[in-house]
Amino acid sequence: MADPTGREAVAAVWRIESARIVGALARYTGDFALAEDLAQEALAEALVNWPRDGVPRHPAGWLLTVGRRRAIDAYRRRSALDERYAALAHDLGEGGVASGSAPADPVRDADEVLWDPDQIDDDMLALMFVSCHPVLARESRVALTLRVVGGLTSDEIARAFLVPTATVQARITRAKKTLGAARVPFEVPPAREWTGRLGSVLNVIYVIFTEGSSASSGDRLIRLDLAAEAQRLARVLSRLLPDEPEVHGLLALLELTAARFPARTDREGRPILLEQQDRGRWDRAAIIRGRAALAHAEKARRGLGAYGLQAAIAECHAVAPSVDATDWERIVLVYEALGRLAPSPVVDLNRAVAVSMAQGPAAALPIVDGLVAGGALPNSHLLPSVRGELLIRLGRTGEAREELRRAIDLCGNESERALLGRKLADIG
Repeated sequence: MADPTGREAVAAVWRIESARIVGALARYTGDFALAEDLAQEALAEALVNWPRDGVPRHPAGWLLTVGRRRAIDAYRRRSALDERYAALAHDLGEGGVASGSAPADPVRDADEVLWDPDQIDDDMLALMFVSCHPVLARESRVALTLRVVGGLTSDEIARAFLVPTATVQARITRAKKTLGAARVPFEVPPAREWTGRLGSVLNVIYVIFTEGSSASSGDRLIRLDLAAEAQRLARVLSRLLPDEPEVHGLLALLELTAARFPARTDREGRPILLEQQDRGRWDRAAIIRGRAALAHAEKARRGLGAYGLQAAIAECHAVAPSVDATDWERIVLVYEALGRLAPSPVVDLNRAVAVSMAQGPAAALPIVDGLVAGGALPNSHLLPSVRGELLIRLGRTGEAREELRRAIDLCGNESERALLGRKLADIG
């Protein structure tokens, strides 16, 4: 009799173990794109077999065994009775397998698969570096990382970023073709390449979290599932690279930012401004984890990187009992350091907000006006919304209305747009 829970078990195992399976298959085959396809074939076979025959004792081993057998089939179809085929067949301990066949005894075959913990770590790290390779466009890096490292389906990724599933599938396909054309090896890059490559990995995780914590479109301010996936990836990376301070800086930033999620929206999902948030609802466990990660980053004594500096700012908020009691002068100084290390209009805009809290809106407005004059952030609602807030505090309500209207026109998130509309209504 079919087991109705079999499909649920497949989904659960895939979400947890997919990255390890793809990584192991990539190491065996030397072909990242093929490995991802093989893993998907194993997943499809499990969706048929497990509900019918029951969940194997070692589900991940079963999937890996099927994937490895499929690899042999693929090479056989290419008439590749060569050294690679022989090596793969030797690994399985058998002379041949009928094309397309599943393991005759999934439990027994799964027991043959021994995963070396050190090798798993190397595979996971290589998987992250390959899926976030700089040769790929940012959108492709994000989609591929969520697919092969996060284990999300194309439908789940599409829902998270509010794009058609076909778009996600096209990005993943294009990414795999690009990696193949560029002959990107499946390996942890040599030390001389780490600076740029690790930065790409961190950036992808940060982009995923940013979209989860402040959705650029849709009717929800926060997409918890997407933010949580980025946190999970950051934790995995911090375990794989315990001596890289900026990895821990990013993890600290994500934990400290996510700690405020429970108080950022009301029961209807409407945004709650920082000064109105109930700090008693902030996640204290996340704050403790974030501060520990930040302390770990500081132990390296190399100076905090861009993510570590942002985490230091988030820590200032996390430990303050109120907005008024926040150490805004320190936040201004950290933003100045961040601006020198990683200059961007967003950093300058956030520094202006901190200056307004530390020294008043009159001191902050010239910073914002300088951004406007320079044509910064032309398609973002952030700049006119901040300028509108400063003008309100300065009593220049007519100009503030124009800025808020501009911000509403540019804002793609319905929750934020509604908040801006209420602010506009409040100034009459």
